Amino acid sequence: MTTGFIYLASASPRRSALLQQIGVPFRVLAADVAETTEPGETAPAYVERVALAKADAGWERVRDGSPAPVLAADTVVVLGGELFGKPADEAEALAMLARLSGRSHNVLTAVALRWQSVRESRVTTSEVRFRATTPAERLAYCRSGEPYDKAGGYAIQGQAAVFVEHLSGSYSSVMGLPLCETGELLRQFALPPWLHAVRSVA
Repeated sequence: MTTGFIYLASASPRRSALLQQIGVPFRVLAADVAETTEPGETAPAYVERVALAKADAGWERVRDGSPAPVLAADTVVVLGGELFGKPADEAEALAMLARLSGRSHNVLTAVALRWQSVRESRVTTSEVRFRATTPAERLAYCRSGEPYDKAGGYAIQGQAAVFVEHLSGSYSSVMGLPLCETGELLRQFALPPWLHAVRSVA
């Protein structure tokens, strides 16, 4: 099966850049779903459920128009069993960054692909350790504007890179899209990325 392009059910510029990196033609598609945990839900179950829900929502939007596989992802930071999503404001971002200071945390990202009635997903876990940060550093970082659409309140590929002491796992997954697992899903759906030009589809 091949359609020549896929839909990316995400407005994240980082996910777009990562898909371009591996040569996948795509169209960006809005697919908003509720990102709230259910009672007793584990972090892996949560990110997988939300990624699949985004892929399903995207598929419902395109199935009767220009159908193509829909790729979606979701990322969450976990520290001591607590899930950190995207901070709502500066106070929440500062609180998250203070909690992460000098500690290790896990970053879980799920990627899902939907084509017709077939749904597949993968979940990755990476460990990130922050060095100890100062209140002044955390405030300056928040004032950069970078934390507010990022799980855990930071972007590893941005200015927060100076906080990261160690990474074990997938760098692209911490950014928001695990490329190895994404490639596996694309191959499963007969969409090998390296056969395509590196571009997005207008």
